[in-house]
Amino acid sequence: MKLGVFAVLFGDKKFEEALDVIAEMGLESIEIGTGGYPGDSYCDPKELLTNENKRESFKKAIDERGLKISALSCHGNPLHPNKEISQKHHEQFQNTVRLAEKLEVDTVITFSGCPGESIHSRFPVWVTCPWPEDHTEVLEWQWKEKVIPYWTNQSKFLAEHGVRVAIEPHPGFNVYNNETAIRLRKECGDNIGVNFDPSHFFWQNIDPVASIKEIAKHGALYHFHAKDTAIDVQNTATNGVLDTKPYSDELNRSWIFRTVGYGHAEETWRKIISTLQLVGYEGTISIEHEDSLMSVEEGFQKGATLLKNILIKERVGEIWWA
Repeated sequence: MKLGVFAVLFGDKKFEEALDVIAEMGLESIEIGTGGYPGDSYCDPKELLTNENKRESFKKAIDERGLKISALSCHGNPLHPNKEISQKHHEQFQNTVRLAEKLEVDTVITFSGCPGESIHSRFPVWVTCPWPEDHTEVLEWQWKEKVIPYWTNQSKFLAEHGVRVAIEPHPGFNVYNNETAIRLRKECGDNIGVNFDPSHFFWQNIDPVASIKEIAKHGALYHFHAKDTAIDVQNTATNGVLDTKPYSDELNRSWIFRTVGYGHAEETWRKIISTLQLVGYEGTISIEHEDSLMSVEEGFQKGATLLKNILIKERVGEIWWA
């Protein structure tokens, strides 16, 4: 396994400056945003697809620092009921796949998407319970009419370009847990897998260790994000985990995203990394930062230091059996 970072967290730095920071920290790979919600601060797929010189310069800057691209990421909603948004995210996804082929990167990361409740919707609708019966009808319509047709077509497109997609399970989208991720793969194509992010599992009370084993059993573990979640026991006890308050309202939320080790102890992360090793994962542990209580620099340094220490121990055989 390699330690890397999702480079969007360095969006305020120039590309070469960000690469220097990453290399100096001893990381081995970089995940690069190409559109969608994180944006494309370092990589405009349209430009790099049409300008070979810029594409070569882009790749050279990465290679010169001994880094490898673990994935190109365009986390968007290609099923959004607003056609302007869905078309934009769809085009970004397909251009990212085309660019991945040219850069010889095998993995593109995105979300499954979430449509509205019907053809008349203006906004996405995420169904969280089966009753009243309308909810079940909406969910069935979404999968049958939108999710499965779209991703069946994209699976064919991916195959044409020799690239695979790692869907990141995320509440708010149709794929948000193991069951929905495996369903998408079975229904639409085996070049559709998972970008596993424990932070989205922790607050749903899903065990990351058990989930990694389940996803790996289906051959679908394509990429991994290192991000943590802290649960506020008191707020959760009174309000549960379905929390719609802004992420900035940390004091009153049931949970918030944290730097690795600040939501769950090192022991938990050692078990997660050990499980990745046990199931044969040889990809990147990509650090993602969305911790509102730490600066980017502090969160990156702390997360990278903890994970480097764990990976060093793993490499000398100190496995924490799960």
